[in-house]
Amino acid sequence: MAKSVVAGLDRILTMELVRVTERAAVAAARLRGRGDEKAADQVAVDAMRQELNRLAINGTVVIGEGERDEAPMLYIGEEVGSGGPDVDIALDPLEGTTICAKNLPNALAVIAIAEKGSLLFAPDVYMDKIAVGPGYPEGVIDIDASPADNIASVAKAKGVPVEEITACILDRPRHSKLIEAVRETGAAIRLIGDGDVAGVIHTTDPEETGIDIYLGTGGAPEGVLAAAALRCTGGQMLGRLMLDTPEKVARAATMGITDPKKVYRVEEMARGDVLFAATGVTDGNMLAGVKFGRDSITTHTIVLRSSSKTVREIKARHQDLEKF
Repeated sequence: MAKSVVAGLDRILTMELVRVTERAAVAAARLRGRGDEKAADQVAVDAMRQELNRLAINGTVVIGEGERDEAPMLYIGEEVGSGGPDVDIALDPLEGTTICAKNLPNALAVIAIAEKGSLLFAPDVYMDKIAVGPGYPEGVIDIDASPADNIASVAKAKGVPVEEITACILDRPRHSKLIEAVRETGAAIRLIGDGDVAGVIHTTDPEETGIDIYLGTGGAPEGVLAAAALRCTGGQMLGRLMLDTPEKVARAATMGITDPKKVYRVEEMARGDVLFAATGVTDGNMLAGVKFGRDSITTHTIVLRSSSKTVREIKARHQDLEKF
């Protein structure tokens, strides 16, 4: 019988997660810039799954590559691990498949692990999101407020003019009005082509990334992953699932979501003790991409834990190339 988690996750898992994202990142990085999104994603999935099955856990994928009929591996509901504590897993073996295929910045291999029942079991739909990093008073952002009001609120809390605030937004046609509204405030915008997990995470260190606030709609699975990272750093995020058809409402209901209009806070998307790891695939604002040397491979990973608010950056040189 599997052990239940009583006093949080074993801290050894924090370091074990590094191997999981490193392996996926290296696999994907071998296909950087080759224009084949599916191939890069598949090798990352295969590598992450192999490494997950070595972990001493009984893990259930609650945020994965899709539902079982859409994803042959690491699908929602798949069980992984070699036996141990029961945990929820949210993952994206290659966050930013297009980014990787084009060798653009901020492609990542990402995973979060939490105590069983702690991660939001979200359908693969869009989520409206707003996020800021740590250090702000509770309630500084409001998902129902206008972009102008949210940016003014963050600027006031930060003690700077609105013109010194930078918002990160996915560059999508659906965001044209949002982009226009933000620009009318005088704030700057960093448009990103893909990778909204990275976009949200960038708010956690605005001095390094230049990003103060994330706005817009993106994938709900990515929202849960981003919430896991913010849960570890103390940032704030609000998300609302976009259940705009009866079919989506019904699918969400099968996952236990009874209020289609509910606004989720970070603590409701990622509760309890949470571990988060991300390894750079391509160079980005926070993480360097995988570097292939003549006789070594270098990776750059960030590892977070909510219970201790610990942030570790690990730059590793791997000389046993046969393991990759």
